[in-house]
Amino acid sequence: MTILIFILVVLATLIVLFLLAGLLMGKHMNIEKNIIINRSPQQVFDYIKYVKNHENFSVWAMMDPDMKKEYRGTDGQPGFVFAWDSSKKKNVGAGEQEIKNVVNGKSVDYELRFFRPMQSTAQAKMIVEPAGANQARVQWGFYSKMKFPMNVMKPMFQGMLGKQLDTGLQNLKGVLEKR
Repeated sequence: MTILIFILVVLATLIVLFLLAGLLMGKHMNIEKNIIINRSPQQVFDYIKYVKNHENFSVWAMMDPDMKKEYRGTDGQPGFVFAWDSSKKKNVGAGEQEIKNVVNGKSVDYELRFFRPMQSTAQAKMIVEPAGANQARVQWGFYSKMKFPMNVMKPMFQGMLGKQLDTGLQNLKGVLEKR
């Protein structure tokens, strides 16, 4: 009987620690990654503002080349929506990316709406700034809220998404510097 009580106490302690960590950990997830690309800021911006070009560098677009894609509106303009649905890859799932704001030559703001494998909404932003002679600094940011107690997993998500943003930026650099 004492072994059972010990196991119950350990389980209860783990649950309390998990919930306490969720209460103490912030609910906002902000990830920003940067890269320098050897192209003029305007050349870089003119490429990234078109969501259809993201298929050439975004890790998520490359996860399932056979996913169903739908485009609505004028690419590169506020209101343009790219919708995806992957039946083969559960981690790709289904969702939409909408251009919310464009500051010509500077930045593009997006809203991401995930439907599957879990429902959530996030914001993303790509910023292009001069970084030197014929160089551009590109910052790709991802911003979302995580509900309690899922926010305990925030460090894992930040690490995974950070690596994917870094890889996407490396891909973008490779695409643009070959042009």
